[in-house]
Amino acid sequence: MAQDAPRPFRYPVPELGTLPEDIRERILAVQEKAGFVPNVFLLLARRPAEFRAFVAYHDALMEKREGLTAAEREMIVVAISAAHSCQYCVVAHGAILRVRAKDPVIADLVATNYRKAGLPPRQRAMLDYALKVATASHLVGDDDHAALAAAGFTEDEAWDIGAIAAFFSMSNRLANATDLRPNAEFHMLGRR
Repeated sequence: MAQDAPRPFRYPVPELGTLPEDIRERILAVQEKAGFVPNVFLLLARRPAEFRAFVAYHDALMEKREGLTAAEREMIVVAISAAHSCQYCVVAHGAILRVRAKDPVIADLVATNYRKAGLPPRQRAMLDYALKVATASHLVGDDDHAALAAAGFTEDEAWDIGAIAAFFSMSNRLANATDLRPNAEFHMLGRR
């Protein structure tokens, strides 16, 4: 017997028409580009100040086009989200990783075990550092930064790796605490 689909939100979400104009415009722009509204936008919109802060920091980290590639940024999110068992972020950012990497299986490999995904040494070093920041930041030290430098990362890129890992560790915890579920549309993105 099939179970009912889990509800996407633990908390009530506002109607689009009731949102402040800047938030409504942002959500509608995402809907136009993606073809749907990611559930995280609706959940965060219930608290406008937090929505604005979250989106601003997300964009500062994830929309940069110098240093790390867009695919590498998403790869970090998928790897640390898998470590935190964050279903929403693994599925949603896995879809974005597939699209940005133009690779229909990379997200599955990274989410399952990035150490066995056949990644180049540079990306492996990046994810090793990101996972340490996400799961044992109190142990990060000079050796970790030396390993990143040896892999070819600049100080600014090392900062970005750590900041992405830290930001999405927070995001993973919020998604898990609110029982946020991924949109069905994410599952097939970038697979064909």
